[in-house]
Amino acid sequence: MSESVPLTRLLDDAGLLSLEHRLHLEEVLGAHAWQADLDGRRLEFVGAERSIVCTKVHLLGTADAESWLWGWANPWGYPPALIKAAQTVREFGFRYGVAELCAAELPVHLAGAAPEPHQVAGLLADAAKVVCGRWSSYCGVTNGTCVAFLVEHPAFLLPPPTASGLARVLAYGIGALPLTDHRRAIHSYLTRRGLLTEFLDGYRWLEFSGHGVAGDIEFDASGHVAHFDIQVVMDRIELPSGTMTHSAHSDRAPVT
Repeated sequence: MSESVPLTRLLDDAGLLSLEHRLHLEEVLGAHAWQADLDGRRLEFVGAERSIVCTKVHLLGTADAESWLWGWANPWGYPPALIKAAQTVREFGFRYGVAELCAAELPVHLAGAAPEPHQVAGLLADAAKVVCGRWSSYCGVTNGTCVAFLVEHPAFLLPPPTASGLARVLAYGIGALPLTDHRRAIHSYLTRRGLLTEFLDGYRWLEFSGHGVAGDIEFDASGHVAHFDIQVVMDRIELPSGTMTHSAHSDRAPVT
């Protein structure tokens, strides 16, 4: 077995990028109903204005008020292609000693906490995203059970990063997600979004740039975000002599 990887590290790596995909998916789907054909590996989302059919669907598992059950352990015997991603997660769990990823069933009541089924499903789906490299998930509730899928569709792909989009994800995610290592989580997010990153001053600052944006993030002594600043960077355009130009517009989003 390779060096052990704690589940919290996977959740840090996944948290912010998963959040951005989740926000994008909600915007794309809007108010909708969903229906699944698991034998046909098909999910359909029916909205007021349009419907989206996903034919690349990966069942991860199900959660109810008592436990989470991985798809590969479900006694219904799903088609191999439907649970291939869950099997990949299981193999990763065995290789890196992540018990939560290779135990067939997990209780949802841990250390006195009683999270909702969709919260449990969401966290384990996030861990699965890092392992599988697929970032869009859907957790649908039916008869009191939350069913977690990884889903693929062109409409679910993220647009290129923007200053306002990055600020939205960072400002919301830092406070709302159960992140244990802010530096790791933010670095993972920015690099997976295709940005160049560099830590400075003993990891006190993280600078990033690319895709027409640039910024820096300051961390306090505890490693938590103290402040960030994101700017839109525009290419310099040569205009006739005497015409003033602006090379950058600042979209500042401080966090205190």
